[in-house]
Amino acid sequence: MNLVSATKTLARFATKKLETRRAYAEVHSNPSVYLAQPSGNRRYRAALYFADSMVNAYQARQWYEPLRQLAQKMPLVIIVRNPKTAIALGKESPLPVFYAKTIGDIENLLASQQIDAVFYVNQNIRNFQMMRFNSPAHVFICHGESEKAYMWSNQMKAYDYVFSAGVAAQERLAKNLTRYNVAERTRLVGRPQIDVDYPAPISVNPELPTVLYAPTWEGDRPSMRYGSVQSHGVALIESLIKDGGFNVIFRPHPRSGINDSGYGAALNKIQTRLTEANADSAGTLFYDESPQWGWQWAMSDICVTDISAVAYDFLATGKPLLITKPLSAEASVDDSPALLRVPSLISNNAANGPTVIRERLAQTDDSYADLVEHYFGDTSKNASMNRFLNASVEIIDESHSLNEKSGRA
Repeated sequence: MNLVSATKTLARFATKKLETRRAYAEVHSNPSVYLAQPSGNRRYRAALYFADSMVNAYQARQWYEPLRQLAQKMPLVIIVRNPKTAIALGKESPLPVFYAKTIGDIENLLASQQIDAVFYVNQNIRNFQMMRFNSPAHVFICHGESEKAYMWSNQMKAYDYVFSAGVAAQERLAKNLTRYNVAERTRLVGRPQIDVDYPAPISVNPELPTVLYAPTWEGDRPSMRYGSVQSHGVALIESLIKDGGFNVIFRPHPRSGINDSGYGAALNKIQTRLTEANADSAGTLFYDESPQWGWQWAMSDICVTDISAVAYDFLATGKPLLITKPLSAEASVDDSPALLRVPSLISNNAANGPTVIRERLAQTDDSYADLVEHYFGDTSKNASMNRFLNASVEIIDESHSLNEKSGRA
Protein backbone atom coordinates (compact mmCIF):
# COMPACT_ATOMS: atom_id res chain seq x y z
CA MET A 1 0.00 0.00 0.00
CA ASN A 2 1.54 3.33 -1.04
CA LEU A 3 1.51 6.45 1.11
CA VAL A 4 -1.40 8.11 -0.72
CA SER A 5 -3.57 5.00 -0.46
CA ALA A 6 -2.68 4.53 3.20
CA THR A 7 -3.54 8.15 3.95
CA LYS A 8 -6.93 7.82 2.25
CA THR A 9 -7.66 4.63 4.17
CA LEU A 10 -6.80 6.26 7.48
CA ALA A 11 -8.92 9.29 6.61
CA ARG A 12 -11.93 7.08 5.83
CA PHE A 13 -11.42 5.19 9.06
CA ALA A 14 -11.18 8.41 11.08
CA THR A 15 -14.31 9.81 9.43
CA LYS A 16 -16.22 6.62 10.14
CA LYS A 17 -15.15 6.65 13.80
CA LEU A 18 -16.18 10.28 14.17
CA GLU A 19 -19.59 9.62 12.60
CA THR A 20 -20.14 6.67 14.94
CA ARG A 21 -19.25 8.76 18.01
CA ARG A 22 -21.63 11.51 16.94
CA ALA A 23 -24.39 8.98 16.34
CA TYR A 24 -23.77 7.39 19.73
CA ALA A 25 -24.02 10.80 21.39
CA GLU A 26 -27.26 11.57 19.55
CA VAL A 27 -28.79 8.25 20.59
CA HIS A 28 -27.99 8.82 24.24
CA SER A 29 -29.25 12.39 24.13
CA ASN A 30 -32.66 11.02 23.04
CA PRO A 31 -33.27 8.06 25.38
CA SER A 32 -37.06 8.23 24.97
CA VAL A 33 -36.58 7.56 21.25
CA TYR A 34 -33.76 5.02 21.12
CA LEU A 35 -33.55 3.49 24.60
CA ALA A 36 -37.17 3.29 25.74
CA GLN A 37 -38.38 0.29 27.74
CA PRO A 38 -42.18 0.55 28.01
CA SER A 39 -44.10 -0.75 31.00
CA GLY A 40 -47.48 -2.38 31.59
CA ASN A 41 -49.47 -3.51 28.59
CA ARG A 42 -47.17 -1.47 26.33
CA ARG A 43 -44.25 -3.84 26.97
CA TYR A 44 -42.79 -5.32 23.82
CA ARG A 45 -43.96 -8.84 22.93
CA ALA A 46 -41.72 -9.39 19.91
CA ALA A 47 -38.66 -7.90 18.22
CA LEU A 48 -36.93 -7.65 14.87
CA TYR A 49 -33.19 -8.05 15.44
CA PHE A 50 -31.05 -6.09 12.97
CA ALA A 51 -27.31 -5.90 13.68
CA ASP A 52 -26.24 -4.46 10.33
CA SER A 53 -25.24 -1.08 8.99
CA MET A 54 -27.53 0.81 6.62
CA VAL A 55 -26.06 -0.85 3.54
CA ASN A 56 -28.31 -3.81 4.35
CA ALA A 57 -31.32 -1.78 5.48
CA TYR A 58 -33.26 -2.98 2.42
CA GLN A 59 -33.52 -6.33 4.20
CA ALA A 60 -35.40 -4.78 7.10
CA ARG A 61 -37.39 -2.22 5.10
CA GLN A 62 -39.36 -4.86 3.24
CA TRP A 63 -40.69 -6.10 6.58
CA TYR A 64 -41.85 -2.71 7.89
CA GLU A 65 -45.46 -3.11 6.79
CA PRO A 66 -45.96 -6.77 7.78
CA LEU A 67 -44.41 -6.05 11.17
CA ARG A 68 -46.43 -2.85 11.54
CA GLN A 69 -49.56 -4.92 11.11
CA LEU A 70 -48.27 -7.45 13.62
CA ALA A 71 -47.57 -4.58 16.03
CA GLN A 72 -51.27 -3.69 15.89
CA LYS A 73 -51.89 -7.00 17.63
CA MET A 74 -49.00 -6.79 20.11
CA PRO A 75 -46.17 -4.28 20.74
CA LEU A 76 -43.02 -4.87 18.71
CA VAL A 77 -39.57 -3.24 18.61
CA ILE A 78 -36.56 -3.22 16.27
CA ILE A 79 -33.34 -4.02 18.15
CA VAL A 80 -30.27 -2.55 16.44
CA ARG A 81 -26.57 -2.72 17.32
CA ASN A 82 -25.24 0.20 15.27
CA PRO A 83 -25.94 3.79 16.45
CA LYS A 84 -26.05 5.22 12.92
CA THR A 85 -28.52 2.52 11.94
CA ALA A 86 -30.60 3.30 15.03
CA ILE A 87 -30.93 6.94 14.00
CA ALA A 88 -31.72 6.15 10.37
CA LEU A 89 -34.30 3.46 11.15
CA GLY A 90 -35.76 5.61 13.89
CA LYS A 91 -36.55 8.27 11.29
CA GLU A 92 -38.02 5.97 8.63
CA SER A 93 -39.49 2.96 10.41
CA PRO A 94 -43.12 2.79 11.60
CA LEU A 95 -41.85 0.76 14.58
CA PRO A 96 -39.94 1.86 17.68
CA VAL A 97 -36.18 1.30 17.69
CA PHE A 98 -34.02 0.18 20.61
CA TYR A 99 -30.25 0.66 20.39
CA ALA A 100 -28.27 -2.05 22.16
CA LYS A 101 -24.55 -1.36 22.16
CA THR A 102 -23.71 -4.31 24.38
CA ILE A 103 -25.17 -7.69 25.19
CA GLY A 104 -25.87 -6.25 28.63
CA ASP A 105 -28.21 -3.73 27.02
CA ILE A 106 -30.12 -6.62 25.44
CA GLU A 107 -30.26 -8.42 28.79
CA ASN A 108 -31.78 -5.33 30.39
CA LEU A 109 -34.33 -5.00 27.60
CA LEU A 110 -35.41 -8.63 27.84
CA ALA A 111 -35.63 -8.39 31.62
CA SER A 112 -38.00 -5.41 31.45
CA GLN A 113 -40.12 -6.60 28.52
CA GLN A 114 -41.99 -9.77 27.54
CA ILE A 115 -40.29 -10.53 24.23
CA ASP A 116 -41.54 -13.97 23.25
CA ALA A 117 -40.24 -14.01 19.67
CA VAL A 118 -37.30 -12.48 17.83
CA PHE A 119 -37.32 -12.23 14.04
CA TYR A 120 -34.18 -12.23 11.89
CA VAL A 121 -33.89 -11.04 8.28
CA ASN A 122 -30.33 -12.19 7.57
CA GLN A 123 -27.44 -14.33 8.82
CA ASN A 124 -25.35 -11.59 10.42
CA ILE A 125 -22.73 -13.14 12.69
CA ARG A 126 -24.03 -11.03 15.60
CA ASN A 127 -27.34 -12.89 15.43
CA PHE A 128 -25.56 -15.53 17.48
CA GLN A 129 -25.26 -13.10 20.40
CA MET A 130 -29.04 -12.73 20.49
CA MET A 131 -29.57 -16.47 20.30
CA ARG A 132 -28.03 -17.04 23.71
CA PHE A 133 -31.38 -16.07 25.25
CA ASN A 134 -33.80 -18.92 25.92
CA SER A 135 -37.07 -17.07 26.48
CA PRO A 136 -37.89 -15.88 22.95
CA ALA A 137 -38.54 -18.13 19.99
CA HIS A 138 -35.93 -17.31 17.35
CA VAL A 139 -37.52 -17.04 13.90
CA PHE A 140 -35.72 -16.60 10.57
CA ILE A 141 -37.89 -14.65 8.12
CA CYS A 142 -35.13 -13.83 5.58
CA HIS A 143 -35.41 -11.04 3.00
CA GLY A 144 -36.86 -12.87 0.02
CA GLU A 145 -37.28 -16.25 -1.64
CA SER A 146 -34.52 -17.39 -4.00
CA GLU A 147 -32.34 -20.26 -5.20
CA LYS A 148 -29.15 -18.77 -3.81
CA ALA A 149 -27.03 -21.19 -1.77
CA TYR A 150 -27.71 -18.85 1.15
CA MET A 151 -31.24 -20.25 1.31
CA TRP A 152 -30.14 -23.71 2.39
CA SER A 153 -27.27 -22.73 4.66
CA ASN A 154 -26.67 -24.96 7.66
CA GLN A 155 -27.17 -21.80 9.72
CA MET A 156 -30.92 -22.36 9.36
CA LYS A 157 -30.62 -24.97 12.10
CA ALA A 158 -29.81 -22.27 14.64
CA TYR A 159 -33.38 -20.92 14.59
CA ASP A 160 -36.39 -22.40 16.34
CA TYR A 161 -38.47 -21.71 13.25
CA VAL A 162 -37.94 -20.70 9.64
CA PHE A 163 -40.71 -18.87 7.82
CA SER A 164 -40.74 -20.39 4.32
CA ALA A 165 -42.53 -18.79 1.40
CA GLY A 166 -43.88 -22.07 0.04
CA VAL A 167 -43.43 -25.76 -0.57
CA ALA A 168 -40.42 -25.10 -2.83
CA ALA A 169 -38.50 -23.61 0.09
CA GLN A 170 -39.34 -26.59 2.28
CA GLU A 171 -38.19 -28.99 -0.44
CA ARG A 172 -34.95 -27.03 -0.80
CA LEU A 173 -34.23 -27.36 2.91
CA ALA A 174 -35.11 -31.07 2.95
CA LYS A 175 -32.81 -31.71 0.00
CA ASN A 176 -29.80 -29.84 1.36
CA LEU A 177 -29.96 -30.08 5.16
CA THR A 178 -29.34 -33.28 7.09
CA ARG A 179 -30.60 -33.88 10.63
CA TYR A 180 -33.29 -31.24 10.16
CA ASN A 181 -37.04 -31.75 10.58
CA VAL A 182 -38.49 -29.46 7.92
CA ALA A 183 -42.14 -30.09 8.79
CA GLU A 184 -41.56 -29.27 12.45
CA ARG A 185 -39.23 -26.31 12.05
CA THR A 186 -40.82 -24.38 9.16
CA ARG A 187 -44.03 -22.42 8.69
CA LEU A 188 -45.49 -21.51 5.30
CA VAL A 189 -46.24 -17.79 5.11
CA GLY A 190 -46.04 -16.91 1.41
CA ARG A 191 -44.63 -13.49 0.58
CA PRO A 192 -46.55 -10.89 2.62
CA GLN A 193 -44.80 -8.08 0.74
CA ILE A 194 -46.99 -8.76 -2.31
CA ASP A 195 -49.96 -7.57 -0.24
CA VAL A 196 -48.42 -4.12 0.29
CA ASP A 197 -49.10 -1.21 -2.08
CA TYR A 198 -46.27 1.30 -2.47
CA PRO A 199 -46.59 4.64 -4.31
CA ALA A 200 -44.35 4.93 -7.37
CA PRO A 201 -41.89 7.87 -7.43
CA ILE A 202 -42.05 8.15 -11.23
CA SER A 203 -44.44 7.95 -14.16
CA VAL A 204 -43.68 6.18 -17.44
CA ASN A 205 -44.77 6.52 -21.06
CA PRO A 206 -47.93 4.36 -21.17
CA GLU A 207 -47.47 3.76 -24.90
CA LEU A 208 -44.23 1.83 -24.35
CA PRO A 209 -43.53 -1.44 -22.52
CA THR A 210 -41.67 -1.04 -19.24
CA VAL A 211 -38.62 -3.19 -18.53
CA LEU A 212 -37.43 -3.72 -14.98
CA TYR A 213 -33.78 -4.76 -14.84
CA ALA A 214 -32.93 -5.60 -11.24
CA PRO A 215 -29.60 -7.43 -10.93
CA THR A 216 -28.15 -8.70 -7.69
CA TRP A 217 -24.71 -7.78 -6.34
CA GLU A 218 -21.40 -9.47 -7.17
CA GLY A 219 -21.43 -11.65 -4.07
CA ASP A 220 -18.75 -12.20 -1.46
CA ARG A 221 -17.55 -15.68 -2.52
CA PRO A 222 -17.31 -17.71 -5.73
CA SER A 223 -20.49 -19.73 -5.11
CA MET A 224 -22.51 -16.49 -4.83
CA ARG A 225 -21.38 -14.84 -8.09
CA TYR A 226 -24.83 -14.40 -9.56
CA GLY A 227 -24.58 -10.68 -10.38
CA SER A 228 -24.97 -9.69 -14.04
CA VAL A 229 -24.13 -5.97 -14.09
CA GLN A 230 -20.78 -6.53 -15.82
CA SER A 231 -21.58 -9.65 -17.83
CA HIS A 232 -25.03 -8.65 -19.10
CA GLY A 233 -26.08 -5.27 -17.75
CA VAL A 234 -23.96 -2.75 -19.63
CA ALA A 235 -24.77 -4.32 -23.01
CA LEU A 236 -28.44 -4.83 -22.15
CA ILE A 237 -29.02 -1.25 -21.01
CA GLU A 238 -27.13 0.16 -23.98
CA SER A 239 -29.27 -1.87 -26.38
CA LEU A 240 -32.51 -0.72 -24.75
CA ILE A 241 -31.42 2.93 -24.84
CA LYS A 242 -30.42 2.76 -28.50
CA ASP A 243 -33.68 1.01 -29.43
CA GLY A 244 -35.72 3.81 -27.86
CA GLY A 245 -38.89 1.75 -27.58
CA PHE A 246 -38.94 1.02 -23.86
CA ASN A 247 -39.32 2.55 -20.45
CA VAL A 248 -36.45 1.22 -18.33
CA ILE A 249 -36.28 0.92 -14.55
CA PHE A 250 -32.81 -0.10 -13.44
CA ARG A 251 -32.80 -1.26 -9.84
CA PRO A 252 -29.31 -2.31 -8.65
CA HIS A 253 -28.76 -4.27 -5.47
CA PRO A 254 -27.72 -1.88 -2.65
CA ARG A 255 -24.48 -3.82 -2.05
CA SER A 256 -23.36 -3.65 -5.68
CA GLY A 257 -19.69 -2.81 -6.10
CA ILE A 258 -18.72 -3.35 -2.47
CA ASN A 259 -16.37 -6.28 -3.18
CA ASP A 260 -15.48 -5.71 -6.83
CA SER A 261 -14.39 -2.34 -8.20
CA GLY A 262 -15.03 -3.52 -11.76
CA TYR A 263 -18.62 -4.31 -10.86
CA GLY A 264 -18.95 -0.87 -9.33
CA ALA A 265 -17.47 0.76 -12.43
CA ALA A 266 -20.00 -1.05 -14.65
CA LEU A 267 -22.76 0.16 -12.36
CA ASN A 268 -21.55 3.76 -12.67
CA LYS A 269 -21.42 3.41 -16.45
CA ILE A 270 -25.05 2.29 -16.54
CA GLN A 271 -26.12 5.15 -14.28
CA THR A 272 -24.34 7.70 -16.46
CA ARG A 273 -25.89 6.35 -19.68
CA LEU A 274 -29.42 6.30 -18.25
CA THR A 275 -29.10 9.81 -16.86
CA GLU A 276 -27.66 11.27 -20.06
CA ALA A 277 -30.13 9.51 -22.37
CA ASN A 278 -33.28 10.15 -20.36
CA ALA A 279 -33.78 13.75 -21.49
CA ASP A 280 -34.12 12.80 -25.17
CA SER A 281 -35.79 9.42 -24.70
CA ALA A 282 -39.39 8.68 -25.66
CA GLY A 283 -39.52 6.38 -22.66
CA THR A 284 -38.62 6.97 -19.03
CA LEU A 285 -35.10 5.82 -18.16
CA PHE A 286 -34.87 5.59 -14.39
CA TYR A 287 -31.93 4.66 -12.17
CA ASP A 288 -33.84 3.46 -9.14
CA GLU A 289 -32.44 4.15 -5.68
CA SER A 290 -35.83 4.59 -4.02
CA PRO A 291 -36.20 3.06 -0.53
CA GLN A 292 -39.27 0.97 -1.33
CA TRP A 293 -39.29 -2.33 -3.17
CA GLY A 294 -42.68 -3.31 -4.57
CA TRP A 295 -44.03 -0.48 -6.74
CA GLN A 296 -41.74 -1.66 -9.53
CA TRP A 297 -43.69 -4.93 -9.90
CA ALA A 298 -46.94 -3.17 -10.72
CA MET A 299 -45.35 -0.66 -13.10
CA SER A 300 -43.27 -3.13 -15.14
CA ASP A 301 -44.39 -5.37 -18.00
CA ILE A 302 -41.36 -7.65 -17.86
CA CYS A 303 -38.42 -8.20 -15.53
CA VAL A 304 -34.83 -9.17 -16.27
CA THR A 305 -33.00 -10.26 -13.15
CA ASP A 306 -30.49 -12.72 -11.73
CA ILE A 307 -30.78 -15.79 -9.54
CA SER A 308 -32.06 -13.81 -6.57
CA ALA A 309 -35.13 -13.00 -4.52
CA VAL A 310 -36.18 -10.47 -7.18
CA ALA A 311 -36.92 -13.29 -9.63
CA TYR A 312 -39.34 -14.91 -7.22
CA ASP A 313 -40.98 -11.66 -6.18
CA PHE A 314 -41.69 -10.93 -9.83
CA LEU A 315 -42.72 -14.52 -10.55
CA ALA A 316 -45.64 -14.01 -8.18
CA THR A 317 -47.02 -11.28 -10.49
CA GLY A 318 -47.51 -13.76 -13.33
CA LYS A 319 -45.80 -11.35 -15.75
CA PRO A 320 -43.01 -12.33 -18.19
CA LEU A 321 -39.60 -12.90 -16.66
CA LEU A 322 -36.04 -13.52 -17.85
CA ILE A 323 -33.34 -14.82 -15.51
CA THR A 324 -29.71 -14.20 -16.44
CA LYS A 325 -27.39 -17.17 -16.59
CA PRO A 326 -24.33 -16.54 -14.37
CA LEU A 327 -21.14 -16.12 -16.34
CA SER A 328 -19.09 -17.62 -13.52
CA ALA A 329 -18.92 -21.41 -13.59
CA GLU A 330 -18.31 -21.30 -9.83
CA ALA A 331 -21.77 -19.90 -9.04
CA SER A 332 -23.88 -22.48 -7.24
CA VAL A 333 -26.98 -23.13 -9.37
CA ASP A 334 -29.68 -25.54 -8.26
CA ASP A 335 -31.91 -27.33 -10.78
CA SER A 336 -35.06 -25.82 -9.33
CA PRO A 337 -38.50 -25.90 -11.00
CA ALA A 338 -38.34 -22.14 -11.59
CA LEU A 339 -34.87 -22.13 -13.14
CA LEU A 340 -35.85 -25.03 -15.39
CA ARG A 341 -39.02 -23.29 -16.59
CA VAL A 342 -38.25 -19.57 -16.77
CA PRO A 343 -36.31 -18.52 -19.90
CA SER A 344 -32.71 -17.51 -19.32
CA LEU A 345 -30.62 -14.74 -20.83
CA ILE A 346 -27.00 -15.56 -21.60
CA SER A 347 -24.37 -12.84 -21.60
CA ASN A 348 -23.65 -13.20 -25.33
CA ASN A 349 -27.27 -12.36 -26.09
CA ALA A 350 -27.60 -9.35 -23.77
CA ALA A 351 -26.91 -6.91 -26.62
CA ASN A 352 -29.98 -8.35 -28.39
CA GLY A 353 -32.12 -7.31 -25.45
CA PRO A 354 -34.86 -5.49 -27.39
CA THR A 355 -35.50 -8.50 -29.64
CA VAL A 356 -35.42 -11.02 -26.79
CA ILE A 357 -37.73 -8.88 -24.65
CA ARG A 358 -40.26 -8.26 -27.43
CA GLU A 359 -40.38 -11.98 -28.20
CA ARG A 360 -40.94 -12.72 -24.53
CA LEU A 361 -43.71 -10.13 -24.26
CA ALA A 362 -45.42 -11.63 -27.31
CA GLN A 363 -45.64 -15.09 -25.76
CA THR A 364 -49.08 -15.78 -24.34
CA ASP A 365 -49.08 -19.53 -23.83
CA ASP A 366 -46.86 -19.96 -20.78
CA SER A 367 -48.58 -19.62 -17.44
CA TYR A 368 -46.62 -19.84 -14.21
CA ALA A 369 -49.66 -20.38 -12.03
CA ASP A 370 -48.41 -23.78 -10.88
CA LEU A 371 -44.95 -22.38 -10.13
CA VAL A 372 -46.42 -19.49 -8.17
CA GLU A 373 -48.45 -21.96 -6.13
CA HIS A 374 -45.36 -24.11 -5.55
CA TYR A 375 -43.21 -21.18 -4.41
CA PHE A 376 -45.74 -18.99 -2.60
CA GLY A 377 -48.98 -20.89 -2.04
CA ASP A 378 -52.16 -18.84 -2.24
CA THR A 379 -51.32 -15.38 -3.59
CA SER A 380 -54.84 -13.96 -3.56
CA LYS A 381 -55.17 -10.55 -1.91
CA ASN A 382 -53.97 -10.57 1.73
CA ALA A 383 -53.54 -14.37 1.82
CA SER A 384 -49.78 -14.15 2.44
CA MET A 385 -50.10 -11.32 4.93
CA ASN A 386 -52.68 -13.23 6.94
CA ARG A 387 -50.55 -16.39 6.98
CA PHE A 388 -47.58 -14.39 8.23
CA LEU A 389 -49.61 -12.68 10.96
CA ASN A 390 -51.27 -15.91 12.06
CA ALA A 391 -47.99 -17.85 12.18
CA SER A 392 -46.30 -15.04 14.13
CA VAL A 393 -49.08 -14.77 16.70
CA GLU A 394 -49.18 -18.55 17.11
CA ILE A 395 -45.44 -18.74 17.82
CA ILE A 396 -45.50 -15.73 20.15
CA ASP A 397 -48.40 -17.21 22.12
CA GLU A 398 -46.75 -20.64 22.21
CA SER A 399 -43.51 -19.12 23.45
CA HIS A 400 -45.34 -17.10 26.10
CA SER A 401 -47.11 -20.20 27.36
CA LEU A 402 -43.81 -22.07 27.63
CA ASN A 403 -42.22 -19.12 29.44
CA GLU A 404 -45.09 -19.00 31.92
CA LYS A 405 -44.74 -22.71 32.68
CA SER A 406 -41.01 -22.33 33.28
CA GLY A 407 -41.39 -19.17 35.36
CA ARG A 408 -39.69 -16.91 32.81
CA ALA A 409 -42.78 -14.84 31.97
